[in-house]
Amino acid sequence: MPNILNPHSIKALALDLDGTALRPGNILSDRTLAALRSCMSKGIEIILCTGRAVEAAEKYRVPMGAAGPMVYFNGAEVVDMPGRKVLSATLLGKEVVDFCTDISRSMGVHYQVFFPAAADAAIAGEAPHEILMIEKPGPEAEMYRDHTGIVPVTGDIKKAVAGFSGCIKSMFIADPAIHEVIRSKLLERFGDTIYVARTYPTFLEVMNAAVNKGEGLRYAMEQRGLKPEQVIALGDEENDLPMFSVAGFSVAPANAKEKVKSAADLVTGPNTEDGAAAFLEETFGV
Repeated sequence: MPNILNPHSIKALALDLDGTALRPGNILSDRTLAALRSCMSKGIEIILCTGRAVEAAEKYRVPMGAAGPMVYFNGAEVVDMPGRKVLSATLLGKEVVDFCTDISRSMGVHYQVFFPAAADAAIAGEAPHEILMIEKPGPEAEMYRDHTGIVPVTGDIKKAVAGFSGCIKSMFIADPAIHEVIRSKLLERFGDTIYVARTYPTFLEVMNAAVNKGEGLRYAMEQRGLKPEQVIALGDEENDLPMFSVAGFSVAPANAKEKVKSAADLVTGPNTEDGAAAFLEETFGV
C-alpha cells in the first residue's frame, strides 16, 4: 500500500539526476531548477543521490545552490559539499576489478574504473578528485566523456589497481543485450559480495555489496539529522530502488522502469516534460 505524503513534514528531497531531474541530453531545465530553488527557499534541503562522480554532478549542484552531505557513485561515497570532504567511502576489492578486466578483455567490452582521489593532492592544497581510468579509447569512452565531462586517463587497469586498496566503482558500457551475460559471470564468481546494477541504458555498474543509494542516503540523512518521514526520494532506475525504502515517500517519473514505478508511492510525468518539477510545483506550491 502506498505511503501517504504529508508535504508539511518534508524537509529534504533525495534527488536522482539522470532520467529524473534531467531531461534527455543531460539538461537541467529552467523549470526544474526554479522548482528546486523554490523548495530550498522554503527550507527543503536537496540531497543529490546519483551514480555520477562528484566532478560530473557539479554543473547541476552549483546552480541549485545545494550544500551538505551528498550521495555520489551510487552511494560508494558520501561527500560534504561544496568543501568536498569525503564523509564515507566503500571500495570495490582488487580481485573483482581484476576479474572484470578479464571479462572486458575477453569479450571486447568497454570497462572503466574510478580510483579514489590522490591523498597527495589534498595535502598540496589542490582540489582532490577521483581518477577515471580506461584501457583504450573508443566510442564508449567518448560517449561517457560527453555524458559527464570527465576526461579519463588511459592505462593498464590491472597494474593500476595494485597501487590502491580498491576502486570506488567500476562500469561496463555495452549493449544492454549482453548485460545479463556479464552479470551472470560476476555473480557466479562473487555472489552477494558485489552489487551489480544498471544505472543508464548501456551502463552496468559493479560495486562493493555494501554500496547502494539507500545506504548512502541513510548516512547522509543521519549527518543532516533527518528522519525517513521528512524525506522524499525521486528516481527512475533500478539503482534508485534502495533509496525508496529509506525515504518516507518515493516518486518515479513516467519514463522509469516498470519495477521502479511499481515500487514508487507516486508516478509523475516523464522527464521529457519536467515531471519532477511538476510534482514539486503541485506538492509544495512552488
